Amino acid sequence: MDTIATLKLIPIERLQLVEEDYTSIKSLLSGQVGTIVEVYGQEEEYHYLVEFADTQGCAYAMATLRADEILVLHYDLAIV
Repeated sequence: MDTIATLKLIPIERLQLVEEDYTSIKSLLSGQVGTIVEVYGQEEEYHYLVEFADTQGCAYAMATLRADEILVLHYDLAIV
């Protein structure tokens, strides 16, 4: 359930739209915020099912993204 931001534009062909109101979008822009809801391991590469929702919490799209397409956001200070 990590919060992420997209690092790249995600074209409509890779999205599963949940809300019909958003069928006119052509892609998700870089920086779009979403939540990881599932992690898939394929050999040495992981893929992440990400849900995208509006500010009221209504989901409008889902996409399976690679690790190089997302940035995990941190709200708490991590001491490394």
